[in-house]
Amino acid sequence: MTTKDVIEKVGLKSLSKFEHREVQGVFVSDMLSDVMAGAKSGNLWVTVQTHKSIVPAANLVDVSAVIITSGKKVPQETIDLANQHNIAILSTDLPSFELVGKLYGLGLVSS
Repeated sequence: MTTKDVIEKVGLKSLSKFEHREVQGVFVSDMLSDVMAGAKSGNLWVTVQTHKSIVPAANLVDVSAVIITSGKKVPQETIDLANQHNIAILSTDLPSFELVGKLYGLGLVSS
């Protein structure tokens, strides 16, 4: 499954410019240190964090996309930085719990 598939099937909104990638699983955390220690390359990272520090963390781990949940507004500086590094920033009004349920229903699991 690719980021394009996930966007279409779950109804996510793309906030940044990026190239679609394969998705290898899901990682859920709002703590950057957890992401850097536990997420894997190709994961979708589900979070409510919106500050620009999510971009270097996502780049370091090489996640397929960062999905911001609960309708949180993402600052333009975060989106601009994501555009510079080809990091997919996606958003949804769904709470994290509901989004994870939908991702699980698509066959995506923690990796």
